[in-house]
Amino acid sequence: MESFSESYKAAGVDITAGYKSVELMKKHVARTNIPGVVSGIGGFGGLFAPDFKGMEEPVLISGTDGVGTKIKLAFLLDKHNTIGIDSVAMCVNDVICCGAKPLFFLDYIAIGKNIPEKVASIVEGIAEGCVQSGCALIGGETAEHPGLMPVDEYDVAGFCVGIADKPKMIDGSKLRAGDVLLGLRSSGVHSNGFSLVRKIFDINEETINNTYPELDAPLGETLLTPTKIYVKPILALMNEVEVKAVSHITGGGFYENIPRMLTEGLSAKVNKEAIPVLPIFKLMQRVGNISEHDMFNTFNMGVGMVVAVSKDEAEKALEVLKANGEDAVVLGEVIEGSEGVVFA
Repeated sequence: MESFSESYKAAGVDITAGYKSVELMKKHVARTNIPGVVSGIGGFGGLFAPDFKGMEEPVLISGTDGVGTKIKLAFLLDKHNTIGIDSVAMCVNDVICCGAKPLFFLDYIAIGKNIPEKVASIVEGIAEGCVQSGCALIGGETAEHPGLMPVDEYDVAGFCVGIADKPKMIDGSKLRAGDVLLGLRSSGVHSNGFSLVRKIFDINEETINNTYPELDAPLGETLLTPTKIYVKPILALMNEVEVKAVSHITGGGFYENIPRMLTEGLSAKVNKEAIPVLPIFKLMQRVGNISEHDMFNTFNMGVGMVVAVSKDEAEKALEVLKANGEDAVVLGEVIEGSEGVVFA
């Protein structure tokens, strides 16, 4: 007998729409298949068989996050196939800070009304994020929530699991004063600080299409630019040089995130002139009359990831990153002290 509940549909949940969503998303999920995937989507659990060959002491490292209020821009622009990239990026960029290679990802989509084409579009972005980070999308959940959220809105979250060999993990223990800090450029605001962003520009159906001389695209398109995924460049860098510490610059900006990569007795000296500040940040500071401190304490300012290497390997690290698509900059150095971040 076909699965269908007229009573459930009358209450606002159409289970047949859920089945259609799964069918539509399968082609996107298939793009993420990598060695280790045991089962396809649709079961009660996602199965993955990790390969521990060549590892002395394998460690699983997990990360979870959502997209935050950036998702409201996707609603206003009716563009849903990139927000999933952000969902993946916020997780995989965290686990790579430990030197972990992402293995698999699971998503959770809560939606006011399940419109299969919209759900498939969201999953298209999630799959693209998985492809960019080299991990598999092995499962997820789409939950229709009538009465809890408007029919045209949704929220996306997810988590990933990665693997690292414990002796090769990045934990900052080898950091020393004099080590060089490299900055990997961001693609934009990424997925942090959007409550402030929306307040600065009074984001609504009209203002989201505003244009500014500083920007190459309308405001909404600029702000919706997906978070850059740094997994493959960092993994390539780890194969060539000793990466001592890594920090993902998310909410809290420089002041909160850089100290997380430092060990006791060490601080970061950052050359402010070396920061490749993107036009969107200069525009936000001007329009919102935001202090410089608050900008650096909220946004990535053009640097999505900070990597610490020894001074002797800094040039090689820059070359490896460039060969892997990252035009990194020398941001500063590790110094003795307990100030956290010091701008020069």
